[in-house]
Amino acid sequence: MIEKHSQQQFREPDGFRGKFAAFIAGIPYKYIAGAGKILGRIWYCLDVPHRRIVRRNLKFVYPEWKQDRIKQISKRIFQNIGITIIEICQMTCFSKDDILRKARIRGEDNIHDALKEQRGAIMISAHLGNWEMAPLFIPYCFNTQIAVVARKLRFKPINQWIIRIRTRFGSTVIDKEGALPDMMRTLRRGQMLGIMVDQGTKRSESVDVTFLGHRVRSTPAAALLALRCKSPVIPVFCIRDADGRLTIIVEKPLELIRTKDLRSDIITNTQIMTGAIEKAVRTYPDQWFWVHKRWKHHYPDMFPEYQKKRIRHRAKKVRRAQSGGS
Repeated sequence: MIEKHSQQQFREPDGFRGKFAAFIAGIPYKYIAGAGKILGRIWYCLDVPHRRIVRRNLKFVYPEWKQDRIKQISKRIFQNIGITIIEICQMTCFSKDDILRKARIRGEDNIHDALKEQRGAIMISAHLGNWEMAPLFIPYCFNTQIAVVARKLRFKPINQWIIRIRTRFGSTVIDKEGALPDMMRTLRRGQMLGIMVDQGTKRSESVDVTFLGHRVRSTPAAALLALRCKSPVIPVFCIRDADGRLTIIVEKPLELIRTKDLRSDIITNTQIMTGAIEKAVRTYPDQWFWVHKRWKHHYPDMFPEYQKKRIRHRAKKVRRAQSGGS
């Protein structure tokens, strides 16, 4: 069963809650950034496994980088994540006007033009900069709805908290598990659909593409929907500028390939979309979420600890199956 979270009716808090929310929302960026950097530094120092993953990923993608540069970029990556976490906490107190003040947009005509076609629009994005801002900004800025496809978090309180943030100003959230029918209905209603395409997925639900110079598994959902619904695909990223302000970059719709070979077109267009993500990551390498074990399936030797864990997990499943059948 598909779980879909509808938009909430936004109401400005009043009384003490309203004053407290306004105070939190009004905290200047320099203090948010300072707290986020401290959080990132602490995480970098204490979380050895993820620090190791980030450094291995960077060395894998940028073999020409010296160790000092890898270490420097790794620290900045953790600091960016720390700032993003603090920003998301502050976003729970934002009014609609706060959203417009905290972010600006570049390339908004690309969204206006796409919506005129009345075939919906697929916004592809990545865990880059503050990836949670666009689903808040776009519905309010364009007076439209956007359905965001997201994987349900295991810890229910955090999952519900994130959903409340994402749906405050008009977005809806579609659970990634079994989401295809709802995604298709969204596009056929002429609405916008947001999909993160920078993470891996199950073998049965993926195609192989090249990302940052190496093979990975990637979801073909966006490519399939674009072909079936004839919807434009627009790369959208929310990056953090040097002055700390967030900029939502809306690129022109991708030029997709459409032939009579559906499977070939899905793979080709998934690669085109992955290329758009790669371009953004290479432009802002310190703002991408490098803590993913993105290349674990095709290059298992990168993460020997992960492979040992998988082997133990499989052995445990076999023992359970044998004990259950005896």
